[in-house]
Amino acid sequence: MLKTSVRALVLILIMTVLTGVVYPLAVTGITALFFPAQVHGSLLYKNGKMVGSALIGQNFSDPKYFQGRPSSAGQDGYDGTSSSGSNLGPTNKILLEAVAARADKIRAANDLNSTAPVPSDLVTSSASGLDPHISPTAANLQIARVAKIRDLSENEVKVLVNQNTEKSQFGFLGEPRVNVLKLNLALDALIKGEDRE
Repeated sequence: MLKTSVRALVLILIMTVLTGVVYPLAVTGITALFFPAQVHGSLLYKNGKMVGSALIGQNFSDPKYFQGRPSSAGQDGYDGTSSSGSNLGPTNKILLEAVAARADKIRAANDLNSTAPVPSDLVTSSASGLDPHISPTAANLQIARVAKIRDLSENEVKVLVNQNTEKSQFGFLGEPRVNVLKLNLALDALIKGEDRE
């Protein structure tokens, strides 16, 4: 009995070291070797200063920037520690009113007529509330506004949108998308001396 208990204890210690120490260190090391940016949070920098992660959406309220998806994460939105959606159903009156108000705001900000269609990703939040991407259609809708405010040609801004449009993964998974933070950083880099507010 004592011999069996000692063997069981030794086996538990060996498995604890293997699965609790060796395996996590090996996985972390291999991941760091092949995916260094992702291991460190896909952080993005501007002038040597960290400005955010390519994986987490941010609130860009200044009209000289492209706007991302609305957020329901946290009390004021865009709270990385409170990732969540609104949990409101598609027929919920509060959600319908919020979507209508956001659509009106998007139309007004981009000089569109009152019945112009607005891409759904500009008026609804994602399940996480922190989606960093918008559709190319949502980005294209904002080109005229951003170009006018920044005194650029629409073609210059369109080129930036195209350069920052990520294709479907492996050519068939998901839809093309635009990372809003990366696009806004590229926009700032185009005009020297502009700082994100």
